[in-house]
Amino acid sequence: MDLAAASDVPLIAEVDMGADSLAPTVRATVVQAATVFYDTPATLDKAERLLAEAASYGSQLVVFPEAFVGGYPRGSSFGVTIGNRTDKGKEEFRKYHAAAIDVPGPEVDRLAAMAGKYKVYLVMGVIEREGYTLYCTVLFFDSQGHFLGKHRKVMPTALERIIWGFGDGSTVPVFETPIGKIGAAICWENRMPLLRTAMYGKGIEIYCAPTADARDVWQASMTHIALEGGCFVLSANQFCRRKDYPPPPDYVFQGTKEDLTPDSVVCAGGSVIISPTGTVLAGPNYEGEALISADLDLGDIARAKFDFDVVGHYSRSEVFSLTVRDHPTRPVSFTSASGKIVGSHI
Repeated sequence: MDLAAASDVPLIAEVDMGADSLAPTVRATVVQAATVFYDTPATLDKAERLLAEAASYGSQLVVFPEAFVGGYPRGSSFGVTIGNRTDKGKEEFRKYHAAAIDVPGPEVDRLAAMAGKYKVYLVMGVIEREGYTLYCTVLFFDSQGHFLGKHRKVMPTALERIIWGFGDGSTVPVFETPIGKIGAAICWENRMPLLRTAMYGKGIEIYCAPTADARDVWQASMTHIALEGGCFVLSANQFCRRKDYPPPPDYVFQGTKEDLTPDSVVCAGGSVIISPTGTVLAGPNYEGEALISADLDLGDIARAKFDFDVVGHYSRSEVFSLTVRDHPTRPVSFTSASGKIVGSHI
């Protein structure tokens, strides 16, 4: 079924067609839609429908929300209290682990094929499974169907730390592509000044911010990052109702102040696209599932950095500096008699 036909609010595309014709222009779309929770194959099917819709608008870059594949477990406590875990919570984790994906793996191959089929650069939020540890991860694909790499969330927030592992400096990439230098930070990572500075140091131009934060104050952070980094900011969040999650008692929302009906909104979206000058190009949208699109005039980057280049003429490097340890951290390494590493687990 077409997503627009299945939703109370039709998909929309907001496109700014006023870019300078002499400067390179990239049409970008942020996806605001909900995971099919605990059903990764169905979520991938939905992702393809959305990607096809975005491609029909001429989009060259499509950004999906945090944890779109695998799901953001909003409202779930996984039975955790200090000093105790419940059997029901452990079973919830088992099901959540089963819905996650291996990187590389067949789901990554399918996402790569989608990007190649629709000729778009794809930025996709997933729950990555490595052994029995999960990571909140963003995957990057080029328009030829190649997997470029990944970013693992370096600091999960609050109870997220119980269910997700921590990324390290080896997965904070910025990819140089024909449509610009692309990278991502996930949700409240975007509030970490040193992480942002590392990405600015890598020359990021299109800053993707998959998130689960739908609050109004999130917009202030996105505008600040666009101005600070002199970059385009593309923030994608899910729009979810209670019925997008399994019904009780299989899935129980904790910490809500009111009784939830199936139609209660549990994440209101707020996806947005902002220019390096702080201008909102599209969104924020709080109405429902949507595709939110804009044309990015890449000339705006140079115009903005003429005023303020945070890692250039405005950096004062003789006073302030940042060192980033970008090597993988390995809990176990095996060496041969010669000292050569012959196996490890990352």
